[in-house]
Amino acid sequence: MKMSTSDGKHGIQWTSRMQLDDLDFADDLALLSQTQQQMQEKTTSVAAASAAVGLNIHKGKSRILLYNTACTNPITTDGEDLEDVETFTYLGSIIDEHGGSDADVKARIGKARAVYLQVKNIWNSKQLSTNTKFDRMHSCHPSCHKTSANLNSLKVDKQEFNEAAY
Repeated sequence: MKMSTSDGKHGIQWTSRMQLDDLDFADDLALLSQTQQQMQEKTTSVAAASAAVGLNIHKGKSRILLYNTACTNPITTDGEDLEDVETFTYLGSIIDEHGGSDADVKARIGKARAVYLQVKNIWNSKQLSTNTKFDRMHSCHPSCHKTSANLNSLKVDKQEFNEAAY
């Protein structure tokens, strides 16, 4: 990645002294550019650097998301246009063209609601003691607790939460 982004400033301004060119995680990569031309150059450079070591860009999994800009020419790799999208999921979070977290918060609330509805009968059961109910809750998979913790740290409008939950 360093080889494909070291030739110039083609990222987004991150701080007064730094530019952010890309986000890497395992085999996922998000390229960041301020113009269509810079994004095309960066995509071409990454494709060439990847091909040099026997890797390729999976065109079916590659997406272009525009934020606060218009793009008249599509971004291409190996002569094929990459798909323009309004939203996509990166590392479990929904990213949209508006740059906010509203879509991600709504999706997380929806997931929490689905889990709640699955255990609603248990919570409402008069046959189980409160201790048994809490024991079942604590034996839940750790990802349930992680999702719950993530939701607690987000600022969510109470009315919006109630509408999503019922």
